[in-house]
Amino acid sequence: MIRLTVCILVALLSSGSTQAFAASGSYTLDPAHTYLHFSVSHLGFSTLYGRFDKTSGKFSLDLKAKTAAAEVKIDATSISTGMQKRDEHLLSPDFFNAVEYPVITFKSTTVKFNGEVPASIEGDLTLLGVTRPVSLNVTAFKCGVNPINQKKLCGLDATGKIKRSDFGMKYALPNIGDDIKLIISAEGYQAQEDFE
Repeated sequence: MIRLTVCILVALLSSGSTQAFAASGSYTLDPAHTYLHFSVSHLGFSTLYGRFDKTSGKFSLDLKAKTAAAEVKIDATSISTGMQKRDEHLLSPDFFNAVEYPVITFKSTTVKFNGEVPASIEGDLTLLGVTRPVSLNVTAFKCGVNPINQKKLCGLDATGKIKRSDFGMKYALPNIGDDIKLIISAEGYQAQEDFE
């Protein structure tokens, strides 16, 4: 009987159920598991992929009230495409101009829910000093207890698309694509004061 009880508890803690702990709370992004990936057409022959390696931010969540908000900062200098020379060019004024604009920011304005889970996130993206609205489609969402460290955690995957020319990044258009696909993976731990 004791063994059965333990198995049930483990299953509850490991499940994706957001009912395993209070839905309301504030979360801090885990930089080791939060990345903004992107892809762009290269001369129409292939697709170039890259990501930003340093991201910070926070979000709040209330699944019962179906409300949420997020603020994210991305270190533009942390761009990585697997080739140093190309990364250096991307940091130059031709592209991200990272000396003058070292931080990319995103702040949500509206989060829409499908049942008890976020389905889409509308927000303002600021890049190169220009702010434009961006829509993200949430493709996966889960809250629960991390079975490794036993901390309360929420994570999501999301996708979106922007035109880099909307932010004044026009170098090598149209040979290097204007449409940038965004692929986001993020995890955040609930603030200690929210579950003590």
